[in-house]
Amino acid sequence: MLYQVLDKDIIENEIVPHLPRPKRGFFPKAPLVEIVNCILYKLKTGVQWAYLPVKSLFEENVLSYQSVFYHFRKWCINNIWQDCWIQLLSKNKSKLDLSSTDLDGSHTSALRGGEEVAYQCRKKRKTSTALYFTDRQGLPLAMSDPIAGNHNDLYRIEIYFDQITQTLEKAEIAVLFLKLDARIISPENVSIRCNK
Repeated sequence: MLYQVLDKDIIENEIVPHLPRPKRGFFPKAPLVEIVNCILYKLKTGVQWAYLPVKSLFEENVLSYQSVFYHFRKWCINNIWQDCWIQLLSKNKSKLDLSSTDLDGSHTSALRGGEEVAYQCRKKRKTSTALYFTDRQGLPLAMSDPIAGNHNDLYRIEIYFDQITQTLEKAEIAVLFLKLDARIISPENVSIRCNK
C-alpha cells in the first residue's frame, strides 16, 4: 500500500517545478514526487526520521530515511520550501478570504530540544513559540521564525511581524484588516507600521 499525503498530481504540478534539479553529482533514484510525499508524511505525522515507513512511501526504488532527510535538509538550507510556499500563495490568493485576518502566537512543546527552545512556566515544559498569520477561514498564510518559549508573544514583535509581512509582500497579498489577540498586542504598548 502506498501512503499519499497529497494527490500525486498536486505534488507534481504545484511543488516539484519549484525544486532544483541537480546540475552534477548524484541524481535521486526515486521520483521527486515520492520524495516530497515522504517528507510531507513525516511533517504531517511527526514520526521520527528513523521510523519513516519508506517501503510504503516509495513504489519502486525505496530510499533510506537518511536519503529523504538529505533532500529535506538541502531544500531547507536553500529556502526552497519558503519559495515554494510563496509561489503557492501567490497562485491561489484569489481563493483566500482576506476580509479579516488574524495574528496569534502558539507555544509548542519541544521535549527533545532544538535551536530555539526554553522552559515556559505556564506550560511547565520546554517550548518553542511562533506567530501565525491566518486568513478569515483560519488558513495559515505566514509565520515567524521560532522563538525560545521563555519569551511572551510580544518579544521582538516588530522583527517577527516584519518577517510575516515580507512573506505576504512576496506573494503579492494585500491585507486590509488585521485582528490581533489581546494577549499579543494592545494599542497602549505597541504600535506597528503596515506598508500599503
